[in-house]
Amino acid sequence: MNTNTANSGSKKTQSGRSARFSLADWMPKIVLAPTMIIAIVCIYGYMIWSAVLSFTNSRMLPSYKFVGWDQYERLFNNDRWMVALTNLGIFGSLFILICLFLGIMLAIFLDQKIRAEGALRTIYLYPMAISFIVTGTAWKWLLNPTNGIQKLMIDMGFENFKFDWLTNPDMVVYCLVIAAVWQASGFVMALFLAGLRGVDGDLIKAAHLDGASTFTTYRRIILPSLKPVFFSALVILSHIAIKSFDLVQALTNGGPGYASDLPANFMYTYTFTRSQIGMGSASAMVMLGCILAILVPYLYSELRGEKNEK
Repeated sequence: MNTNTANSGSKKTQSGRSARFSLADWMPKIVLAPTMIIAIVCIYGYMIWSAVLSFTNSRMLPSYKFVGWDQYERLFNNDRWMVALTNLGIFGSLFILICLFLGIMLAIFLDQKIRAEGALRTIYLYPMAISFIVTGTAWKWLLNPTNGIQKLMIDMGFENFKFDWLTNPDMVVYCLVIAAVWQASGFVMALFLAGLRGVDGDLIKAAHLDGASTFTTYRRIILPSLKPVFFSALVILSHIAIKSFDLVQALTNGGPGYASDLPANFMYTYTFTRSQIGMGSASAMVMLGCILAILVPYLYSELRGEKNEK
């Protein structure tokens, strides 16, 4: 009798423990479920919906009358879209290259264990803490010919000084490059500085013992070991360039005319102000394709590297 009672009590205890363990295992999934559902619906769901709309004749409201590739054909026959793509090529290439160059130079400078490194690092990183709207507004004032840098130089006595890029259709895209580089180069510096601090000091000492100069050490040993940082910075900067919208809206509003439009601004204009949802969705899909063209090879190389390490 006592044995049966003990066995019964032991089974109840075990079942209670298993229930608690089961609840503990499921609790993270229960907590994360709402977030996952919202992410799937509001991100991937709308991406799929935009892809569907890009093959329809939707205008002010969604329509599900499929027209095949007509919207994409209209898109690439649109002069404004071609201007936006050209601007993206100029803006994206200069933005990425200059940010990488300045970021590496600043990181190497701070890696020399200089005084006030913490203060300088904070100053370089500060622009990344503010939004592109604030950056665009500040640089709009600085680059305005009537009250910015041009006026300051004229007031200082340089009467022939001219810096009217903000109102020049051929030069306005470079204003976007200046503002974007100012904001993002500090972030790239932080990435490379973290990478430099992770390089094995014995390699650097061995190189110096072999008579290698500081320049040669960085060029032949340190920087080649930072390939993962290069790839990460390239992907992040490419993503920023392709989706740039708020900087353009604040700095130039796409002007003069549509001379400084980028694809994101084109998509917004045609979708929400010109009531051409189909064409706007098609432009969004092209932007998504550009991002995937950069992201997929990066993820493939990362996963292949992890597989080789195993």
